[in-house]
Amino acid sequence: MRDDDNPPQGRASADDAPPSIGALKLPHSTDPPPDPPRDPDVRRRVYSPLTMRILAVNLVAPVLLVLGLFFLDQYADSLIATEIEALATQGQLIAASIGEGAVVVDTEAGDFPAFTPNGAQRTIDQDNARPLLRRLAGLAQVRGRLFDRNGALIADTRLLSGPGGEVQVEDLPPTENVFDRIFREVYEATVGRFSYERRLPLYKEPETAQASDFPEVGHALENGEADAAVRLREDRQKILTVAVPVQFYKQVVGVVLVSRDGRAADERLFSVRRSIMGMFAWVLGLTVLTSLYLAGTIANPVRRLAIAAERVRTSKRRQYSIPDLTNRSDEIGELSAALRDMTDSLWSRLDAIERFAADVAHEIKNPLTSLRSAVETVARIADPERQKKLFAIILDDVARLDRLISDISDASRLDAELSRAESTPVQLGRLVTALAEVQNATDNPEAPRVDVIATVGEEYDVPGLEGRLGQVFRNLIGNAVSFSPPRGAITVRLEHVGRRVQVSVEDQGPGIPPGKEQAIFERFYSERPEGEKFGTHSGLGLSISKQIVDAHRGVLYAENLKDTSGKVLGARFVVRLPAK
Repeated sequence: MRDDDNPPQGRASADDAPPSIGALKLPHSTDPPPDPPRDPDVRRRVYSPLTMRILAVNLVAPVLLVLGLFFLDQYADSLIATEIEALATQGQLIAASIGEGAVVVDTEAGDFPAFTPNGAQRTIDQDNARPLLRRLAGLAQVRGRLFDRNGALIADTRLLSGPGGEVQVEDLPPTENVFDRIFREVYEATVGRFSYERRLPLYKEPETAQASDFPEVGHALENGEADAAVRLREDRQKILTVAVPVQFYKQVVGVVLVSRDGRAADERLFSVRRSIMGMFAWVLGLTVLTSLYLAGTIANPVRRLAIAAERVRTSKRRQYSIPDLTNRSDEIGELSAALRDMTDSLWSRLDAIERFAADVAHEIKNPLTSLRSAVETVARIADPERQKKLFAIILDDVARLDRLISDISDASRLDAELSRAESTPVQLGRLVTALAEVQNATDNPEAPRVDVIATVGEEYDVPGLEGRLGQVFRNLIGNAVSFSPPRGAITVRLEHVGRRVQVSVEDQGPGIPPGKEQAIFERFYSERPEGEKFGTHSGLGLSISKQIVDAHRGVLYAENLKDTSGKVLGARFVVRLPAK
């Protein structure tokens, strides 16, 4: 008969104490207290912080694009400079034409400058200058004003003479579609408030224009050099003006002031701004859609997994499960698979704990029942011999309880030890040889002998915990000894199988009962040899050994040794561990 117990107590050490998966927590456990319950409002919030972060990160680029509107002043300055340069060229052409075709000699002048030809003072002929200015300004599509050398206005292309007097001509503003008008109003109310244009001097049309109303005209009269200015009308429209002196042989006889609104430059700048804002609208929409897509593929599944994990944590039954997202070929799918495996492992661990608790209660109840019966009986009998037998039963039951409690206590610490301890190289050849020598050192001539078979010079190193692996092989060798006949042979073979080290323990006992090859590794399974005292073993040895081997990513199984005719020659336990 085969059993999964520890070796006899006389040969056990501290490492032989049998731990177990999912063992009961003892009352004196020093585990930290559970975390306090979290605020349920955090789990029920209607927005996703991860979605907000994704949206914020994706909005950086379009926001920077819009902020570029604040740095268009340099581009606007270049447009204005180009307009002023063109306007100055047109003003010089008009001034040169008037200087050549509308300048006469002023014979009534009192003081004649020394530099004038034949001592005569030159003035502008108003009758010739007005139509010439109007025609040239019309061709250039500018407003022209002509001032004499004293600063008085001679002609203005916006003033037309008629029967009722002079009439001022104003250009009508271009028509805009409703979208451009709305965009312009929104822009002026937002970004336009920070534009440099608001710092330009205000232009107000004088009722009777004089040279003093335009500083650039005074500069041209005094210095004989062209000068320009940019102003802003009340309707936020820029006015560009260039004053060009009218000269005759370097004598300044007047000033031509040409002006044009900055609508062309504004339209170009507005077109750029509109393009940027249009691009921003498209990018913004695409960014929001992309963020929502990322939220749907990342944030929402993660949130579903978090909610499901929280429900599993708080639920007392298996009514909630982790969503299956393993069909996704990304990290979310891997996370879902890991959480599902973890949850299944958790439920398996809880089931193991429940089964272990039931098994422990059953195993402890048996000696307690026997102990109670013996105590009640010993108090009612007076026969010393019978009392002595009952006291012996009581001592056996107490020893059995002590052994059970010690094994269960050690089992409760095994999981923690296997998860926290650092693996070190373990020389299995040296380990099993030492165990065999200890077993063979007995004085009993009838005891079975343990032989170790291994290739000389071969290394059988595996990563693991030497103490726990020693416990496994002590259990297997002790189990083989308990089932071997007197003077029997126990063989321990070491060999390499692929990338694993295989250790097999073979005996010459009765073998394993048919169909019990897996059952012998269950907790508290016990089928001992005939004649062995009941209660000597706790029934946890092979179960603990399998748990230790599994923790080392190895395999432990049992089988019967048979001859060619099928006769059982003994049992063999095989351990395979990853080689170092």
